[in-house]
Amino acid sequence: MNQRTEAAVTGAAEPGIHHPPDPAPPSRLAILGLLLGIILATLDGTVVGTALPVIVGDLGGISHLSWVVTAYLLTTAVATPIWGKLGDLYGRKGSYLASIALFLVSSVLCGLAQDMGQLIAFRALQGLGAGGLFVGALALLGTLLPPAQAGRSQSMIGVLLPMAMIGGPLLGGFLTDQLDWRWVFYVNVPVGAAALLIVGHRIRLPAVRTRARIDYRGAALLTTGILALTLIGTLGGTAYGWASPQIAGLAALSVAALGWFVRVERRAPEPLIPPRLFRDRNFTLAQVLSFLVGAAMLAAASYLPQYMQFVRGVSSTESGLLLLPLMLGMMGAQLFIGRAVGNGGGYRGYPLAGGAVATAGALALLMVGADTPTAVTSALTLVLGVGLGCLMQPSMLLTMNSAEPRDMGAASGTTTLLRTIGGSLGVAVLGSVYTSRMTATLTDRLGRTGERLAGGRDLTPAVLRALPEPVRDAVRAGVTGGLHGVMLGTAALCAVTFAAACLIREVPLRTTSGAAADQ
Repeated sequence: MNQRTEAAVTGAAEPGIHHPPDPAPPSRLAILGLLLGIILATLDGTVVGTALPVIVGDLGGISHLSWVVTAYLLTTAVATPIWGKLGDLYGRKGSYLASIALFLVSSVLCGLAQDMGQLIAFRALQGLGAGGLFVGALALLGTLLPPAQAGRSQSMIGVLLPMAMIGGPLLGGFLTDQLDWRWVFYVNVPVGAAALLIVGHRIRLPAVRTRARIDYRGAALLTTGILALTLIGTLGGTAYGWASPQIAGLAALSVAALGWFVRVERRAPEPLIPPRLFRDRNFTLAQVLSFLVGAAMLAAASYLPQYMQFVRGVSSTESGLLLLPLMLGMMGAQLFIGRAVGNGGGYRGYPLAGGAVATAGALALLMVGADTPTAVTSALTLVLGVGLGCLMQPSMLLTMNSAEPRDMGAASGTTTLLRTIGGSLGVAVLGSVYTSRMTATLTDRLGRTGERLAGGRDLTPAVLRALPEPVRDAVRAGVTGGLHGVMLGTAALCAVTFAAACLIREVPLRTTSGAAADQ
């Protein structure tokens, strides 16, 4: 056996060849800098909602109101895999810092907007930056920490997601009431600046630059497919019927673009989403879990407040607070799993338990009626939250453990993209179920008056309180029936996650970081 072969087997250094030491693990401050980026990306998708009525009153353009949110979500979804691939090719730290800088500049521009057209354009630019925040943080964590040690850090990500989703509207309302709606955007600046400084000074990675071209054709096709899918979710069942020519045309465009994208990726030298990732069964299953969990989580967070406000008569702020058990359940489950896996425990049992518990939690909410005490409804959301938490954490661990170090950015971008698309489509499809069941109940009880009431956009909790008692009872019954439809759909999604989790194999987590593997 020669010296080179012996060194390869034993791990000893070859004579005359200098091997760089393994990189030191990142400090807690460095991990905090990465988590700040995730906070920014997630929070800004929800913080604007409660400020929209004031924004419209100031800037006008109520007919374009939805695009303030849609433009951000569209460009975020489109940019996510592109940022991931840029990080793989040209350096993950530099890519992450660039995305933060773009996000901060566009946040200031949003705060300075003088009309609705400017605000929508700047929100689209902001979404481009936001697409790199989440995927950049995940890719850097996957590079700096081996999966066997990353469980606790990733559990913190799982904690931040529900906090930002539920805390976003509360923060947006507070800033709008106490300061001005423009501070909904300006508040990003100090947080983003802190992330820039911490990551810039505290994270050290070897300079990596690959001579390869970005897959521009694949990026264009993926962008087209995602845009069409998001527009289906935004316009379907609202501006156009699900069977309308417009929605059918968008569906055909999406299928054609994504089908062509798959063909291009198989031949591209450096594909945007490498097909080799999906050769690993656990990676593919992790993406299925991410998609389904995104749909179930956003559907529950979107329609439970409707029940709280219309049926139980609480304010928008109170309805957010009443979802705390859902959030705490998700947080607690992920913290527990992160600690258990970090101490050497297995992970296969958690998605199995999560699928079963989340299905039971969604079905338990079918017991909620128009007269159910608010505290009972709030407490029942805890079961669903625990189940979703047990699904989110393993999906991130499986993604990081299944991808090779060179594909860490693409893998992170894929799981983030699928969670985003799952959430968008889940809210849209289950929202259609919610609307149809509510409309059927109102029409059955009130006739044409109920049909007009369900289709109108002026039905708010404040307006409802001024309507006659029979109308209020009909609306409460309609909203409760709509919630039951959403929960049935959520239970079906969670049951599919259980079936997918049965196929997961317990593969030992890697004990070397991506940075060490790259050296």
